Amino acid sequence: MNFRAASAADAEAVAALHADSWRRHYRGAYSDAFLDGDVYSDRLAVWTSRLAEPEGLSETILAEEGDGLVGFVHTIFEADPRWGALLDNLHVVYSDKRRGVGSRLLGFTARAAVERRTGMYLWVLEQNADARAFYEARGGRCVERALVPPPSGDASRLNGAPFGLRYAWSDPAVALGSV
Repeated sequence: MNFRAASAADAEAVAALHADSWRRHYRGAYSDAFLDGDVYSDRLAVWTSRLAEPEGLSETILAEEGDGLVGFVHTIFEADPRWGALLDNLHVVYSDKRRGVGSRLLGFTARAAVERRTGMYLWVLEQNADARAFYEARGGRCVERALVPPPSGDASRLNGAPFGLRYAWSDPAVALGSV
């Protein structure tokens, strides 16, 4: 497996994986119309913008095997003065889960947070039990529950009022133990 920094040329592949992951794990929290419709175009717009000109305060690392994308992690450094670096996205191709890809990607964010001497946190949908178990097994602690903001600010993309949970690591080195 190869790990590398993402570039603008990777936006389509990252958006496709992100959209697939949302379709599989966010059903019930996000509207079916959004997930079955324009989720890919929404994610493509986000990733095209994010990867067009990296500003230095964020990093996207890809995991690849052969010619294909297996997973990615996107981290925004200095996102919050209290919680530190925001692990904004971590997604792995569904058929490649439980192979250690997610743990290794999490490790990139944890190492960067340790180097910057900051904490690390993320938000996960309350209904996403598998992701919650993954983060808990890697030392993440649930510290907050809040309503989920709508994707790209469009409230019609939500199904009701789903909740998200903030998981945090005051010492991100704890997350390195499983890498």
